[in-house]
Amino acid sequence: MSDAITSQVPGQTFLIAQISDLHLKAHGKLSYGVVDTLAALRRAVEHLNASQPRPDIVVVSGDLVDFGQPEEYAMLRPELERLRMPYYLVPGNHDERAALLAAFADHGYLPASPEAPLDWVAEEHPLRLIGLDSTTPGRHGGQLEDSQLHWLDAQLAARPQAPTVLILHHPPFISGIGHMDREPFLNTAALQEVIAGHPQVERLLCGHLHRPIQRRFAGSLCCVCPGISHQIVLDLQADAPAHFNLEPPGYLLHHWHAEHGLVTHSGVFGEYPGPYPFYDGNGLID
Repeated sequence: MSDAITSQVPGQTFLIAQISDLHLKAHGKLSYGVVDTLAALRRAVEHLNASQPRPDIVVVSGDLVDFGQPEEYAMLRPELERLRMPYYLVPGNHDERAALLAAFADHGYLPASPEAPLDWVAEEHPLRLIGLDSTTPGRHGGQLEDSQLHWLDAQLAARPQAPTVLILHHPPFISGIGHMDREPFLNTAALQEVIAGHPQVERLLCGHLHRPIQRRFAGSLCCVCPGISHQIVLDLQADAPAHFNLEPPGYLLHHWHAEHGLVTHSGVFGEYPGPYPFYDGNGLID
């Protein structure tokens, strides 16, 4: 992980790129026999590195690999090291805490032991970052334990004036996508109560649903990031089957300005026709 390279005025603006649901497999194996997640990750890294302005940091909101195996993290690490800015990780339900920590043992913001949830705080940026481990081993859905909620409440109370972003894998709401809602976030009300008491929480950044989704949450805004490779089919029927497709892969770009606040943009990876001008020498092109 190299030092941040930025053309922005220090303390004035700050760019966070969010990617999610990498589902990387070992040895270049295709996910579900269809999705080349390694190629997708490489495309994402190249895109972010070439962005103007370049993001100051990248946050990865879970499901870093597909089965939580050490050899998958061994594939992941060198790919993420190609990023030309610092990056921060939270686990998803496809991850395994011990293997993740072993692969990223030098990431000082991460806890030292996998015996407890991998919660962390990063204080060195214009926005305060709090990573939350919403996973329960062996379970698809998410939750935060009571001890985590107490810890989060104390962390937020310690710096009430610091604009803060929370990063966790599981969105704490019902999405309407049937098969994803069958294992919902278990203690949404308790998390809402904590966040409602701390208005400095600017965003909750989540993954898991493989679609760009936004929901008001406890006076803040919850933003769900699309996947960098495959997307969950947008099917809002209660009996929606567990299907995915290859819609354009995407990411979120969170633009902080000290005066104007936090604005979230949705972007896509890949090459598309354009850009084309709106105007020529005669004005608006007809």
